[in-house]
Amino acid sequence: MEKAGIASWRLYILSTAAGALYTGITNDIARRFQQHQSGKGAKALRGKGPLHLLFSCEAGDRASASRLEYQVKQLTRREKLRLIEQQPVSLETWLANRND
Repeated sequence: MEKAGIASWRLYILSTAAGALYTGITNDIARRFQQHQSGKGAKALRGKGPLHLLFSCEAGDRASASRLEYQVKQLTRREKLRLIEQQPVSLETWLANRND
């Protein structure tokens, strides 16, 4: 969704060469992924490449994206892998129903 030319925010999950998972948010996936790949993104990913984008989804505005990022970062590795495997259309619904 875009409002007045402003890109909506997205949540994404990357994997490192060692298989570690990294969760972040951005309003430009391609730009942010390139920053991570070139070592100019998050310090946690520097020297950990090659990186692979495993999941991304709409996350609304900046505040909503930050809330979703926090929720996903609280998940266990197993839950994150299940999220990646299932690729839900709505992350909010998936998070609300994950224990069903």
